[in-house]
Amino acid sequence: MIKLTGLNNKEFYLNCDLIEKIEVTPDTVITTTTNKKYVVIEDPQTIIQRIIQFKIAYMSTRPEVIK
Repeated sequence: MIKLTGLNNKEFYLNCDLIEKIEVTPDTVITTTTNKKYVVIEDPQTIIQRIIQFKIAYMSTRPEVIK
């Protein structure tokens, strides 16, 4: 989950695995795989960085697989 800010300045969390696309129209619009749209104040680069940081943090908590 990543923290985002709507145009009303209210923060919310979005499951980043559900993001299908990010558009700039000029507002940033996130479309999910369920076709729900979110308009946020963050730019696409910030969103992508938050996704990367979340994935790194998530993967670092997983135990190593011993082969």
